[in-house]
Amino acid sequence: MTTRFNKLQIPRCNRNVLVFSVILLVDSCDDFILFVTTQKNMASFAGERWREALKNHDIFTKLQDRLHLEPQGTSKRIAKNLTFCLNGDLFIWDSVESVFYTTNLRQLNTDGDTDTSKYQTLLCINPPLFEVCQVLVSPTQYHVALIGQRGATILELPQRWGKRSEFEGGRIHINCKTIPVAERFFTSSASVTLRQAAWYPSETEEPHLVLLTSDNTIRFYNLKEPQSPAKVLSVSQVDEEITLFYRRSYAASLGETAVAFDFGPLADSPRLSRLHMKAELLVYPLYILYGNGETFLSYISLTHSVSNVGKPMGPLPMYPAAEDNYGYDACAVLCLPCVPNILVIATESGMLYHCVVLEAEEEEDGGAVERWSRGSETVPSLYVFECVELELTLKLAAGEEEEITESDFTCPIRLHRDPLCQHRYHCTHEAGVHSVGLTWFKKLHGFLESDEEDKDSLQELAAEQRCIVEHILCTRPLANSLPAPVRGFWIVSDLSLGATMICITSTYECLLLPLLSIRPPSPPLLCSHPGVGSGSSPLRGLAEDSFEQHIRNILARSSTNPLMLRAGDKDSSPPPPECLQLLSRATQVFREEYILKLGLAHEEMQRRVKLLTGQKNKQLEDLALCREERKSLREAAERLADKYEDAKYRQEAIINRVKQILGSLRSQLPVLSDSEKDMRKELQTIHDQLRHLDNGIKQVNMKKEYQKKQMNTGASPARSSLTLNAQQRKCVQGVLKEQYVQRVPTCFTSHIYKTPNVNASAIHTVKCVFKDAL
Repeated sequence: MTTRFNKLQIPRCNRNVLVFSVILLVDSCDDFILFVTTQKNMASFAGERWREALKNHDIFTKLQDRLHLEPQGTSKRIAKNLTFCLNGDLFIWDSVESVFYTTNLRQLNTDGDTDTSKYQTLLCINPPLFEVCQVLVSPTQYHVALIGQRGATILELPQRWGKRSEFEGGRIHINCKTIPVAERFFTSSASVTLRQAAWYPSETEEPHLVLLTSDNTIRFYNLKEPQSPAKVLSVSQVDEEITLFYRRSYAASLGETAVAFDFGPLADSPRLSRLHMKAELLVYPLYILYGNGETFLSYISLTHSVSNVGKPMGPLPMYPAAEDNYGYDACAVLCLPCVPNILVIATESGMLYHCVVLEAEEEEDGGAVERWSRGSETVPSLYVFECVELELTLKLAAGEEEEITESDFTCPIRLHRDPLCQHRYHCTHEAGVHSVGLTWFKKLHGFLESDEEDKDSLQELAAEQRCIVEHILCTRPLANSLPAPVRGFWIVSDLSLGATMICITSTYECLLLPLLSIRPPSPPLLCSHPGVGSGSSPLRGLAEDSFEQHIRNILARSSTNPLMLRAGDKDSSPPPPECLQLLSRATQVFREEYILKLGLAHEEMQRRVKLLTGQKNKQLEDLALCREERKSLREAAERLADKYEDAKYRQEAIINRVKQILGSLRSQLPVLSDSEKDMRKELQTIHDQLRHLDNGIKQVNMKKEYQKKQMNTGASPARSSLTLNAQQRKCVQGVLKEQYVQRVPTCFTSHIYKTPNVNASAIHTVKCVFKDAL
């Protein structure tokens, strides 16, 4: 197996028991760290108070005192399960008085003055007449099934009220209603025995109890009508006509009788697609196991009365095929509630087969499957992923040089789900308790979810470490030891109390093992993530895989020691030869499976340390060279920085000169700008106006000279002596002014006065000319 231990205390043997106390080493790659236990450091776990109080509780003291009153017979060799927990209450069945003892675990965990020895007794109004071997709580948690080989009885749990929510306010003795199931059937059929019972897994429907009897029939009983089955499913592999002439003893000898069944998670029925039903039908797959190892499948629905629903089909093909069909002593089946479904098949020889349930291909479904129910339905296939062998009794060596002798001890095995982890389950049997964790399921689920086939992930899945098997409790170390099957097994899933496994031995000793089920994922190791340039590293020569996986392969163990060992007979001590054999076996296992392999791992680690030391020295030398190069590069950078500053200053000066040259070139360009063109146009207009004004002034001067000449010519021959007085002169000037105004063009005067660029001197000259003319 693959148990990992870190600390070993010296085994000690007293007159009653032989105890091995160990501490498991937490591995960073394992997702299933199962149990950690020690005798002195229990205070580090949560809920230490209630564990210590429960071990010494008055319930177990009372049961131990009545142990001699229990019936003696073959049932004493059968592993029973007479305990369960519900809402923090622990229930234990007393076979002598046919009552339930219950105590609240949360009250045991309080600091107050609460009486930790207090418990309530649930009495049966109509106690069962058969010996109870198993108790099952219903999915609705209102009923408890009392199961025996000769019948079944339902106990209805009383109501709770009061401050502490106790049954019927905390009464010590409480009468409970009981409902016998199929009482007339078992009374009238003396040869029929009950092989297995289970509750129908639906929580929304009426509670139904499912019974598998030795006549190859599965019956569903409603609690409202407990004497007549609501549904009957025949699981016989022969026709009904042949059944009359075919004795059950022959079928049992050939392994053709159903020995166990289990329900799978709720799913859609693939068989009802051709019925054209309006509503989608939800069914529960029912896996039926036969003694010859064959598995049949049936889809069950109690809400719809469809004829095809419930009809078994099979046997389901198993791949790869085996000549012995994986054993002929199958005894238990368990369907883990995960997708895809994992089917666990157990045999009485201690073999466990982990099968993955997948839909078969059409070619495989056509000829390879022998259908019991003929039709067009597709039958899923079972792919056996791995086989695990449990060490029921310890393998002892007779001498130092002799090999370990194989034991032919066999016993029925019960399979229990783990409420905290769906990839883990537990096995109880006559020789003790085992726990199994499937570490490969996550990689399998990821591979099945991938769209394309990834060869790397397929190889990684094939090389994945197998499941972890923990030998928790050994009650029958040798095949000739007295039988001491467990009487109770349960996993406390209340995290406020701390995840704990409860085991009740054949002597009603309560064993509590803290269960580590939830922990944060460990960070990946550095050695498991090599760098990019590690292809040429000499460390690749150690192994193809990583060094972590290499060490893991070295430390892989084929056998382990159980965590706890309990003797079958409490009053008699084990004989000295047996104690010596057990001690020798434990010492041999620790020597061969731990010390030697740890020595090999130590040598490999020293070798790797030596290689890493050489790599470190080489890297230190390279680091020193890099530091020298960095220093020289820093000096060169300083020089380049000075040159850069000088070049930058010169560049800025050149840029300024270029800007000046470009400005001067632009100013000398022959092309005028828009503003310059507008100014030139305006000056040309002023120049033209001044030229016209100069011509007008010249004409006025010419006329003035001409008038002067005329006046001088007329006055030279004779000067007139005519004189004008002031009034006459004024009249003459007025007449001349009017004539001048009529003679001078109005447009010319307006042009002179409206011209914006005519200077004032020109206007003044014109005015003087006019005055002189007058």
